[in-house]
Amino acid sequence: MSVLDLLKNINTEDQSVPIAIAKIIPAIEPLVNVIVEKMSDGGRLFYIGAGTSGRLGIVDASEIPPTYGVSHGRVIGIIAGGDKAIRKAAEYAEDDEAQAWKDLEEFSINQQDVLIGIAASGRTPYVIGGLRDARSNGITTGCIVCNADTAVSKHADFPIEIVVGPEFVTGSTRMKAGTAQKLVLNMISTAAMIRQGHVVGNKMVDMQLTNNKLVMRGVMMIIQETGVSQELAEQLLKEHGSVRKAVDSWRNHAQH
Repeated sequence: MSVLDLLKNINTEDQSVPIAIAKIIPAIEPLVNVIVEKMSDGGRLFYIGAGTSGRLGIVDASEIPPTYGVSHGRVIGIIAGGDKAIRKAAEYAEDDEAQAWKDLEEFSINQQDVLIGIAASGRTPYVIGGLRDARSNGITTGCIVCNADTAVSKHADFPIEIVVGPEFVTGSTRMKAGTAQKLVLNMISTAAMIRQGHVVGNKMVDMQLTNNKLVMRGVMMIIQETGVSQELAEQLLKEHGSVRKAVDSWRNHAQH
């Protein structure tokens, strides 16, 4: 194939992913509900996976504190082979069925928490072992896999199976399977954070102000919500440190 044909064909395959997800949305809903329930009571959300799946869990977990202002350690991503495996493939790390539970125990995982195993094939030993051991300890489990009736799903209270079909490059699950997992992780964590009140309207009112772009976004949100001048919005944000607190303070002041 020419480069143009390669790109067009990859894109055609990619377009099938959201359609596959649409079919299994009813399976995602009860998992989100239980996550909201557990997290509202002080529980945490854990992701485990190997390779691309593990990396995607870590990406999702790492983006929650800055986006929604929740503390680090409320959503935790763990990858087979440890943090060094984020950058470099860790040979055979995914084949150890006992290691995931050891990794989870370092965080004192307990029955307040929820564990989601991520595995494109649905047969990763690391993920199977982690879900099995968590379940035997009374911990709520879910999974995100890209095949039907998988070994991983058998150990999940809330299995999510997105059947995306063969990859453009056979077996390269970083492609459609990885895209499907990323989209579903976005849906799960975003819906869970919204339901816990970290979004007002459609705005990230609890986001961390960690760079100039986000500070400016915060200022614009305050202006939209209150109608104050940019100067006053900047002053309120600097004073209160978050969009939510700045808007609440201004409204309280305005009412009096």
